[in-house]
Amino acid sequence: MAGGQRRRRAGGRVLLPALLLGLCWRAAAERLRYTIPEELGRGSLVGPLARDLGLSPVDLPARKLRLSANKQYFTVSGENGNLYVSERLDREEMCGEAASCSVSFEALVQNPLNVFHVEVAIQDVNDNAPRFLQDNFQLEINEFTSPGARFYLGKAEDADVGSNSLQGYELEANGYFAVEVKESPDGSKFAELVLRRSLDREREPSLRLVLTALDGGGPPPGGVCINVTDANDNAPVFAQDRYRASLREDAPLGSTVLNVSAYDADAGSYARITYSFGKMPAKVLQKFMVDAESGTITLQEELDFEDTRAFSLAVEARDGGGLVAHCEVDVEVLDVNDNAPEVTLTSVSSPVPEDAPIGTVVALLKVRDRDSGENAEVSCELSGEAPLSLVASSGGSYKVVTSSALDREQAAEHRVTVVARDRGRPSLSSSTALVLEVSDVNDNAPAFEEAAYSAYVAENNAAGAPVLRVLARDADAGVNGRVSYWLAGGSADAGAYVSVEARSGALYAQRSFDYEQCREFAVVVRAQDGGEPARSSTTTVRVFVLDRNDNAPRVLWPAAEAGERRLSVAGAAFPADFCEGTLPYSYNLCVAPGRAVAEAAWLPPPLPSLPAEELLGGEPSGKRSPSSSAGAGEPPADPDAPQNEIH
Repeated sequence: MAGGQRRRRAGGRVLLPALLLGLCWRAAAERLRYTIPEELGRGSLVGPLARDLGLSPVDLPARKLRLSANKQYFTVSGENGNLYVSERLDREEMCGEAASCSVSFEALVQNPLNVFHVEVAIQDVNDNAPRFLQDNFQLEINEFTSPGARFYLGKAEDADVGSNSLQGYELEANGYFAVEVKESPDGSKFAELVLRRSLDREREPSLRLVLTALDGGGPPPGGVCINVTDANDNAPVFAQDRYRASLREDAPLGSTVLNVSAYDADAGSYARITYSFGKMPAKVLQKFMVDAESGTITLQEELDFEDTRAFSLAVEARDGGGLVAHCEVDVEVLDVNDNAPEVTLTSVSSPVPEDAPIGTVVALLKVRDRDSGENAEVSCELSGEAPLSLVASSGGSYKVVTSSALDREQAAEHRVTVVARDRGRPSLSSSTALVLEVSDVNDNAPAFEEAAYSAYVAENNAAGAPVLRVLARDADAGVNGRVSYWLAGGSADAGAYVSVEARSGALYAQRSFDYEQCREFAVVVRAQDGGEPARSSTTTVRVFVLDRNDNAPRVLWPAAEAGERRLSVAGAAFPADFCEGTLPYSYNLCVAPGRAVAEAAWLPPPLPSLPAEELLGGEPSGKRSPSSSAGAGEPPADPDAPQNEIH
């Protein structure tokens, strides 16, 4: 029929407003549903998504509301959080002949991370006219055909659904035929031409009628041409009006679907039957073929359950006289587990701080399997050692959450593999890698390499001379692990003796040390990191001043007097370096040449008031060497030690 391919925007009987706002309700926790008509213009409002999620406009920048979907039919405003149409919505393209049509996606928010499931139902509008698969029907009917005979005219297609779909057929008024509408088990309506009065080829050898398909809009016509032939008074008859068969989707090409058969009561050429397909979409004709002689239907193109789950074939049986019988063949495609699950990471929150509480959501993922039944039942698990676990959500979504405390110092990164496995036989699986970085938190104080330090510095050192270097390490990273040093106490006036370099921990002398004034002191050094709040620890450094021979001995007794004999006693006086229990010098007795060296004993102070002769005592003897050690454990005599002589 002319104009059968035209599209029209809306039927003349029912008009839907172009700006109809979708109805919204919560179907369950974390799920929203809106309803809108198809063919809304781009930018049309769907619903106040942010408000329905409990978000105010001031929250939107921080929560970062966004959509996650394979195809973005919608967009969300960053200013007011409303959901808008971003692409033309054609229900027939999106859902085909399905009774209901909807688009599902997830709305994601951050801080904290969460996912909400949103469903938008697409309502049909009458924007498609019914159309016949052919513009004209050519029938040849014998004049002896009895009234009541029926002739299959096929069916018109209407992409719309519900009240907007095909409703019926009308036939132009005539004296011979009427049209009846029949409904298939699948709900589709087809037309049958019914002969009401006997034909007379001599009076009317041909008829041309107009057949109209109705859907509530303007009806497009189709032509029916009828030629009246001579007597072939028996049409073929199929053994069944409807055949049913099933075929696995992995069936090889050439597989037999089934065999249809018809018989004709006539004889001769009128009883010779040939089989063929009736008018069907090209997609179906490419999949199957029927043998004209045997009626065997075979597969000639691969099947795909995920693309089409069932086919309806119209088979014709035509005899030699031109009479045709029709039957329907329903072919069910059986699913085979030929699709592995698909794992998609929709959001990953990385890095995550190491002090994140247990149960923190760090990633969202979605799993789907295009198969059906058990082949589409998918289980997920995490492979790898990590403090993470999977929590199932609705609609094939999963949350990856922390299952135990994180510690960046133990592991700064966690790598796991998400494995999805279906229940098909054999089972198919797929996987995807998930890398989670752990960010540092200042949870470690600096630790000194030693609990206490000791330093030995000889007196008379130069100011600024290095004394010692302390070192503290912090297991944290970045500014949290950056250590600074300073003095935090110690002995009285210890700060006047040393200073510490803040970055390196090196201690330097502030002044020259004097053993005779200070022999040791202690300072407390504090190490502090740069975290917030900062952490610190301390250590004690003991500094020991080493003595040097920088003081000459003084003779305390006897005092030198004129006219007396000269007596040389090195160390007969206590120097300022003297330390009780130690004698750092050797003491020599010197007499005039030719005199023997007498024995002498060291007497600790105070010295007795004795004459020199008594101090020397006895007869000259060679038992003592000229150098006499002052005491056990004392350092050897210093040959450079100054001497005092007594005359």
